[in-house]
Amino acid sequence: MRKRVYIVYTGGTIGMNKTPDGYAPAPGFLAGQMVYMPELRDSLLPEYIIHEYAPLLDSANISPHDWLNIANDIAAHHDDFDGFVVLHGTDTMAYTASALPFLLQELKKPVILTGSQIPLCEIRNDARENLITSLIIAANYGIPEVCIYFGGKLLRGCRSVKVHANGFQAFASPNYPPLGTAGIHIDINWNLVLPPPTAEPLAVRPMTEPVVGALRLFPGISAAVLKNVLQPPLKGLVLETFGVGNGPDTNQQFLDVLKEATDRGVVVVATTQCLLGSVGLGEYKTGSSLAKAGVISGHDMTAEAALAKLFYLFSANLDPVDVKNQILHNLRGELTPPKP
Repeated sequence: MRKRVYIVYTGGTIGMNKTPDGYAPAPGFLAGQMVYMPELRDSLLPEYIIHEYAPLLDSANISPHDWLNIANDIAAHHDDFDGFVVLHGTDTMAYTASALPFLLQELKKPVILTGSQIPLCEIRNDARENLITSLIIAANYGIPEVCIYFGGKLLRGCRSVKVHANGFQAFASPNYPPLGTAGIHIDINWNLVLPPPTAEPLAVRPMTEPVVGALRLFPGISAAVLKNVLQPPLKGLVLETFGVGNGPDTNQQFLDVLKEATDRGVVVVATTQCLLGSVGLGEYKTGSSLAKAGVISGHDMTAEAALAKLFYLFSANLDPVDVKNQILHNLRGELTPPKP
């Protein structure tokens, strides 16, 4: 029997049609294009059904509410299919791929996010290969993880970032090797894949959209800007710092604003603006000053994963102390535990 894959079509470039105003999503258009792909009828490819969302969303409009909808959709069909493919716009794909691992508790089957830089309807496109290979991986490789497949690489979702606005290799996993590569053969690095979960059934952790945010440091950032960002009802902030976790330690007002916020329970997580590397708040005096103000290290988490993790932890109704403790722990392969 052919394997079965459930396709969640949220929107994005892959299924767009050309209009006088540029590419735009069109209901039913992607499914119509796929009907004319003879490869999809080959016995080596899985059977599939497409659940097309209404309305179709440009990924710039995806919100945490949509993350939860996707997770619930997968959970509702988890037992009936061998794997899942989520077709998604590229702009916020890394955010969705970072959030789903936290939402899908005890996931036992592959969930592969993919899309394209050029729509499937164009003669020259990257959509065809991304779609076909994602279907093959979802059907035949028992990877119990949320992944991104794009441009020949299979990446852990909560380690992924978008690195190219218009190149076909649009995503990378800077601090973790690819889980697999697709060339002449599909090669999976099984030693890097998370171990199978327990026998507990798949469950979805609700997400309540708590107020969390992100702020990128820049030279000359004022205490007033930071204070506005940290105003209640904010609960958590991803602070994208310089280098290994540095910030302006000669601006005492800036540090005072941070300290006031962390003292009243705002969880501030430091990630690095660099593509590669990890945060170590004690390596420089400028980082130690942030730590003394109550900032905690996000280690080598991406900013996308840190934000998704804050959403997840606060949605579990944890108090700030427990959130801080959980931030430091590797829950879904999102960070490399620091050496003792």
